[in-house]
Amino acid sequence: MTTDREGDQLLVERVQAGERQAFDLLVSKYQRRLMRLVSRIVHDPAEAEDVVQETFIKAFRALRHFRGDAAFYTWLYRIGINTAKNFLVNQGRRPATSSEPDMDQAGQGEGEALRDINTPESMLASKQIAQTVNEAMDALPLDLRTAIVLREIEGLSYEEISAIMGCPIGTVRSRIFRAREVIAEKLRPLLDMPVDKRW
Repeated sequence: MTTDREGDQLLVERVQAGERQAFDLLVSKYQRRLMRLVSRIVHDPAEAEDVVQETFIKAFRALRHFRGDAAFYTWLYRIGINTAKNFLVNQGRRPATSSEPDMDQAGQGEGEALRDINTPESMLASKQIAQTVNEAMDALPLDLRTAIVLREIEGLSYEEISAIMGCPIGTVRSRIFRAREVIAEKLRPLLDMPVDKRW
């Protein structure tokens, strides 16, 4: 049985040998994950789709140079992050570096109800927490946001994130630590407040 990385490498080798359909399998496998990552950088869904498509085009064109030193998805994510950053620069936009969550909007974000306590109050609290986390992540500087998304949402190792972001593991750890601190600071008022006072 082959590992994910070995399976990807076999598909890459098939593409390099001229079998274009093998690339379609890689696109199918990573399109949703890449879209989730890019959407955290480029917030407009249509623009994020364009960036993802451009990422796959760039990856396909550069695939003949891929040697397998890193995992395919690590290489692909790096292309995706750089494409998203370049897109923002070309649009004359910079990611937000700070903003206060709008507490009037609390409860309107994504979130799952607590599984063991399904009261309306606990469901609202859960939604408020998810909304606050999403807003705090969106307000992070791009490097911190990218690192925390790769770690907490994509579940990648520090080594993989280091390869994707092109920085030392110590820098990755520092960025994740700082991102977690910012998110915890934004959550503190909600977590310290009694449930009936959260809305």
